Amino acid sequence: MLHAQILTIFPEFFTSPLSCSIPQRAIRNRLCRVDCINIRDFCTDKHHKVDDSPYGGGPGMVMKPEPVVAAIRHAQTIDPSTEVIMLTPDGEPLTQAGVRQLATYSGITLLCGRYEGIDARVDHFVDRKLSLGAFVLSGGEPAAFAILDAIIRLLPGALGNAESALQDSFHESPHIDWPHYTRPLAFEGLNVPEILASGNHAAIDLWRNQQAALRSADYQQQYQSPEKE
Repeated sequence: MLHAQILTIFPEFFTSPLSCSIPQRAIRNRLCRVDCINIRDFCTDKHHKVDDSPYGGGPGMVMKPEPVVAAIRHAQTIDPSTEVIMLTPDGEPLTQAGVRQLATYSGITLLCGRYEGIDARVDHFVDRKLSLGAFVLSGGEPAAFAILDAIIRLLPGALGNAESALQDSFHESPHIDWPHYTRPLAFEGLNVPEILASGNHAAIDLWRNQQAALRSADYQQQYQSPEKE
């Protein structure tokens, strides 16, 4: 069973997304356990202050190292083997291969930053840093849930049909899934490709593989090719 610990100053952020769909079912079926740990609980001042102004001046506030490191150590006490992961824009971009690796771990701890970021000295107390991409969020919570959701759906028994995960985009690299259609057959002048309604499953499989190859090549050309001068 995967044990995920989330270090955050907004544990309530995770209440709703963990209470629906695949994550809820996985938790209910004991495929994983998710504990939210409030970093404010590790502050030693009466106001539970987790941030302070940055050395050198500048706008915004920075999360203090003392409560963050104390929260990390608490998580490690609960699970000494946990992989401590900081969510940050300068982290390693996460890929589906990386998600598959994380899904093999017995424990992960996701550290969510806020404000202008976390005191850089905290870097020495984490195992790795991950990013969802070259953009900035208000905090690490959305990224933490996105990563957790991606991991949970790979856990054995999490999906109604285990083969669904094997057909996902990026299950192999590069790979984009083929286009999907459902009823009605015609919608506002747009029709489902005839082959999909033919009942010829060999022809359908061939069409799907061809479409996946075309979409994968197009994705590579558009988003992974070196930028032109």
